[in-house]
Parts: sequence; structure tokens; C-alpha cells
Amino acid sequence: MTEDQQTHDDHAVQFDGDPRGGSAAENTPVSQLRRFFTRDELPPIGTVRHWLLTTNHKDVGILYLITSLFFLVFGGVLALLMRIELLTPVGNILSATGYNQAVSTHGLIMIFWFLSPFAFGFANYVIPLQIGAKDLAFPRLNALSYWLYLFSGILLGISFFQGGSFEGGWTMYAPLNVPTYMPNIGSTTTVLALMLFVISVTVSSVNFLTTLHRMRAKGLTLFRMPLFTWSILLTVWMMLFAFAALLAALLILSSDRILGTTYFTAEGTPGSLLWTHLFWFFGHPEVYIVFFPAIGVMAETFQTFTGRRLVGRKWFILAMVLVALQSFLVWMHHMFLTSINLQIKTLFMVTTIGISLPFDLMVFSLIYTMVKGRIRFTTPFLFTFGALLVFIIGGITGVFLGAVVLDYQLRGTYWVVAHFHYVMVSGVMALVGGIFYWYPKFTGRMYNKRLGKATFGIFFIGFNLLYFPMFIAWETPRRVFEYPAAFTPWHQLATVGGFLLGIAFLLVIWNCYWSLWRGEPVDGNPWKHSTTAEWAIPSPPPLENFPGVPNYESGSLAFRDDDTPETSTDGGTTVSSDGPESTTPDHHDSHASPWPFFIGIASLVFFLGLSGITTGGIYPILTVLGVVFGAVSMIGFGLESFSVTEPERGERWPFEGIENGKLGVWIFLASDVVLFGAFIGSYVFLRVGYGWTDWTLVPHDPIPGLINTYILLTSSFCIVLALVAAEKNSRWGLIAGLSTTLLLGIGFLINKGIEWVELFHQGVWLSSDVQASTFFLTTGLHALHVILGLLILVYLIPRAINGAYLNDERPVEYFGLYWHFVDIVWLFLFPLFYII
Repeated sequence: MTEDQQTHDDHAVQFDGDPRGGSAAENTPVSQLRRFFTRDELPPIGTVRHWLLTTNHKDVGILYLITSLFFLVFGGVLALLMRIELLTPVGNILSATGYNQAVSTHGLIMIFWFLSPFAFGFANYVIPLQIGAKDLAFPRLNALSYWLYLFSGILLGISFFQGGSFEGGWTMYAPLNVPTYMPNIGSTTTVLALMLFVISVTVSSVNFLTTLHRMRAKGLTLFRMPLFTWSILLTVWMMLFAFAALLAALLILSSDRILGTTYFTAEGTPGSLLWTHLFWFFGHPEVYIVFFPAIGVMAETFQTFTGRRLVGRKWFILAMVLVALQSFLVWMHHMFLTSINLQIKTLFMVTTIGISLPFDLMVFSLIYTMVKGRIRFTTPFLFTFGALLVFIIGGITGVFLGAVVLDYQLRGTYWVVAHFHYVMVSGVMALVGGIFYWYPKFTGRMYNKRLGKATFGIFFIGFNLLYFPMFIAWETPRRVFEYPAAFTPWHQLATVGGFLLGIAFLLVIWNCYWSLWRGEPVDGNPWKHSTTAEWAIPSPPPLENFPGVPNYESGSLAFRDDDTPETSTDGGTTVSSDGPESTTPDHHDSHASPWPFFIGIASLVFFLGLSGITTGGIYPILTVLGVVFGAVSMIGFGLESFSVTEPERGERWPFEGIENGKLGVWIFLASDVVLFGAFIGSYVFLRVGYGWTDWTLVPHDPIPGLINTYILLTSSFCIVLALVAAEKNSRWGLIAGLSTTLLLGIGFLINKGIEWVELFHQGVWLSSDVQASTFFLTTGLHALHVILGLLILVYLIPRAINGAYLNDERPVEYFGLYWHFVDIVWLFLFPLFYII
């Protein structure tokens, strides 16, 4: 702990211990709340303030791990309710609706709120350590992604108290997902909770990709990166694009449920098939998004506990890259039972079989590493080795589903349930091994080794007792609590296995808790053959990770003190924008901010209000409160002084000439390309299904659209002029360029509003027909992007008036990238919706 931190800690203890001190005005509830959230340095780790304000990657990683384990228990309880129901072949515990809700929310919780966040708890903590970074590129965005994740899960829990949660399966197939079949507000809340979760994922993806491509220590080239880091890099690239497609699907579904659009219910269009395409374009990469971090943990632990480098390491990396690319080319094998023609099905059968080949290479690499090494059967290795064994079974049984003919027979049965869990829960088993592997690093203490090995035995037995009988009783129909009586013994055996597996998870949690207080102290590296950078520093690591500047130029890790840090910002105002502190070695980064927490709360309130806004009552009030509080919080976020240093030297290929902020904007826009691509693709898909020439264009007059095209093109030119003025140190030129862009953007919205009002008076609105639904929703999404751009301009212009951006025009350039993208999107929308 630094001297500055100790001084602050003493102050915090003094304040907490003497609540009666000070004047009466200083002890009002408002002033106490203000003091509670006011930060100068990171509060002591034992206080609530620390965890509410922290932006440090290690703290955020711990928060992710603890929260994901809570959702594991939540989803696990639902799973055990299902297993109790399946003890007998006739339902007698849960109602049909209750069982459907348990099945649906169990799947949603485990896939979204447990598996990926659990893996990214490790990623948050370990990745900056492995690549030699002080923190992630944008620490406040990292904290924001966690709070959005937490509050999205809370929103899901609230759905149970709004007439019932979602009950249409975790795949949410249309048309069951629309209000006609699921009118409960809770169903809408579940969809919105997923949307908030996806926003969290997008924020996190931008942050991790910028960090991994721009914050690596000098000498740490891509191929030198640890395998766990490689697995996260590829996982995040998949997340960026896959979750953008899911966000499009959720936006459309929310519009059908709240605004009355008819994407998934319109007659004469393949609306149900559209949902399936959108969902599985996300859903199949999601399998690898979940499993890749687990295989990264396997690779790290196999190397450490066999005492040798992974056999065929470069081929292992290449195999992961191939899987990541191929994952977006196999989604239609989930749709073999639909009306897609046989030629397309055959093509996707080939791609499905093809994607198994790189996995074969990875499995053999792990096996040969064991064969050529000297294995030490520690608890982490036992869990990852067990994960490899059960994953092989899951992979082999999955090949059956890749064949069109066999898929016809197996798709709606427990064969799919068993295969799916042998793959997904094998990943969980490996990640539990990761808990024990990095537990000494997290806590500075060793776990209870004897209890750890006993836990593995219970886990492995419970896992196979739970899922293997499902292969034998494969003819049991999925998502149904009634089944042929002949399968009763197998389901009873599976229920016993389910409870054993639940006990094993509780033992893992107990071991972590017990060892935190009574475990054997560990100072540095307890593993003899570990080679990654996190083990080269004390356990747990200091606040800013390393004693000097990590460097790999010699081929091994060394620490140097000759780098001069560059001071940048995390979306706000830097503490040392132009002062000498920005180039002094003793400059400290910021590690605390209240605004991510506040934005998270505002998001919860807003989405909760949105879920029932059509019913009136308190919901519209909550929506308005969420908007107002969110706006205030975002302004606070933008105006806050928050300093982040970026090392002057480092490995940044292939983004050498692009600073962190610009790369972050580019990565965000890449996900936005997929979002708009999904909307445009949905329009084309529905129109082709309806009949391209039979489709009626909603705006019969293209002139308003043409005018808006000229307005946006002119506004882009004004942004270019504003950037040139900033580069030439012309304040009034900068202000004029930004202000003109603002006025043109407002003009675009006014023109669009006039057009919409005229259509409304003609009797055309969102719910009129599918043509109107696609027009209003797609152009409305674009208009929302314009509004967000105008809000950014409202933030930029006053700061420009005060002299900002003349010495550092980067914020203007970043905004320009966003605004140009919005304009380019309109160039696609105008001909599609007005002319063709």
C-alpha cells in the first residue's frame, strides 16, 4: 500500500468511526451520500465504498467471479427443481407454466449470466497481468460493463414478480415469444434484461480488444502471448460480432412486444424463420465463446502441471483461429428441421463436420503434452483433465447432430440435452480448475488441497450420473416433464447426479471461503513450472501490478524503469492534460469513479420502466427517471477527471499508428456494422419472402429522404471542417463546424418527424403491416444514432467554447468517425426504403 493510499485510508476510517463529527449541515443524508461517493483515491478494500467505486481490473474480476457464482446458484436451484419434477414420468411438483419458466430461465441464466461472466472474471484479473499492462485500456468502461451485467441479472430476477418470467425456452423461438402467446410483463422484462446484458458485453468487448491489441509489453508479440490470453482474444472478437446480431434480434423482439411491430407475426412472411436465423447466427458462436476460455485454462494448467510447453503450440493457436472464423459459418445446422432446401442443409452439414477438425488438433495437442510431460495430479489439473475427458464425449456425440438424417431423429430429444451439457459443463469444469489454479494469486493463500481433490471426485461422478443417462433415455422429449415410464430409472439416476453436482459446487465455494481465512499463505508462485507473467509478482498483486515496466525483448520477462508514460483519458478529463505530471515516472493512474455504478442503476430503472410502459401506472415514471438520472450520470462520467497512462513502448501490431481511443471507436463501429447489417438483412429477408415486387414502399414520396441525404452529407463535411479548424488552432472555426453539424442534425430529425407525422395521418404506423414495421424500426434505429450524435455535440460544443480540443483534437476526430458512419448507413437505407 502506498503512502498516499494509507493517508486516505486513515481518513476513511476516521470518518466511518465518528459519524457525529462536523457541523449539522455536513451530516445531512444528502451530504453523507455525497461524501460516500466522492473519491480522490481508491478507498480501503474492506469498505463498501471500495467495491462501489473501484475501476481496477483485479477488483472488477473478483466482482465478476462472485456475482457469476451467485447466478450459478440461482440457475442451479432451477435445475434441481426440474430434476425433482422428472423423478416421476407424470408432473406433480411444478405446473406446466412453472416448469416452462424454470427450463427457460435456467438456460438463460447459465448461458448468459453465469458461464461467460465466470470466464471473464478470470480474464479481467489475469489478462492485464499476462500481457504486462497496469489495467485495461478503459478502466471506467470495465467497471461499467460489470454494473450493467449485475443490474441486468437483477432485472431478470424482477421478471418473476411481474406475472411470470419468460417461458418459451432459452432460444426464445418465434412466434411463441410475442405477446399473443406470452402477454406477461415479466416476459418483456426478460428480453430487456438480455438487451442490457448484451450492452454490457459490447462495452467489455471494445475494452478487451483495445487492451489486447494496444497494451502488450514490448517484445510480447501475438504469437508469444500466453494461451489463455489467446483464448480470450479470440473469444472477444467472436463476442463483438455475435452479440451484435443478438442485439438486433432483441431490439426487434422488444419492438414487437412494446411498440406493436409485426416482424415475427406478419402473414405472408417467414417471420419465425427470421428469428431463427438471427438467433443462431449468434447462438452457435456462443458455444465457442463459452468454451474458448475453458480451453485456454486447460492449456495453461496442462503446461504447468506436466512441466513442458504445449506440443504443437503454434498449430494449437491456428486451430483456435480457424474455429473462431468457422463458428459464423455453421449456424444453419440448428435449422435442419426448417423448410431450408436440401442443398443448403448439405452445405452446412459439411461446414459443421469441418469445424470439428481444428478441435481434434487441440485435443491431440493436450493429450501429447501429457504423454511427453511428468504429470502432477493437483486439484487444478484434475478438473481440467476431467474436462478434457467429458468434452471428448460431448464432441463425438455432437457429430451425430451435424448429419442431416440423424438430426431429424435426434433434434427434439434428450440426446441434444446430453450433448449440449457435456460440452458446456465440461467448460465449467475447466473453469473450476481455473479457480483453484489462480486462487493463490487472487488471495495470497492456498486452497484446501485435500478438500479440492475430494470435490473433484464428487463433481466428476455427479456430472456423469446427471448427463450420461440422458443419452440412454434419449427418446425423452425436450422441455416436457412427462415421458415414457420405461425411462424412469434413468431420470431418477440423473436427479441423484444433479444433487451430487450441486453439492460439488457448494464445496468449491466453501473451499474458497474457508481458505480465504485459514489457507496456507502464498507470497509469489506456488507452481513449479508456471511461466506466465502473473506468477512473477507478489500474490495478490499490488495495485498497479508491476514494480517496473515489463519487457520481453530478451525473450523472457524483465522489468525496466526507462519508459515514459503517455497520459490519456478514459472518456473524461485528464488530471494532467498538459502539466509536467503527464511525463513523470511517479504519476499515478486513477482507480475510482462513482459514475459507472450510477449509470448501471439508471439503466436498471429505465429498462424496468420500459418493460411495462404500455400498461401505464408507475412504469412511465420509472422510464423518465431512468432517462434523467442516466443523462446526469453520463454527463458526470464525461466531465470527471480520470487519468489513465499508456506506456510509450509496447507491441501494438497491427494497430501501431492508432491510439487507444480511436481503436475503441473503430471496434465499436465494427459491432454497429453487424447491428445495422442484421436490420437491413431482416428487411431483405422479409421482403423476399413476401415477394419483392409485391412489397409496397411505405414512404411513397422519396423527396424527404433525398433531402435528408443531402443534409447528412453536408453535416459530414462540416465535421471535417471542424477537425481541420481544431488542427489549425482556430477556436471559432471549430465551434462553427460543430454548431453547423448540430443544426443540420436537428434539421434531419425535423424533416424525418414531418415525414412520420404525415404517414401517421395517412393511417400508416408501426403496427399497420410488416412494410411499415420494417421502415419505421430500421429508420428509427438510425434516427436514434443521430440523436446520440447530437447529444455528444451538445457535450462537445460548450467545451470547445472554453478552449478545449485545440491542443488535442482527438475527441473531435473520434466523434467524426461515428458521425461519418451514421451518414454512410443512411446511404444504404435511402435507396432500400425509398427507391428500390
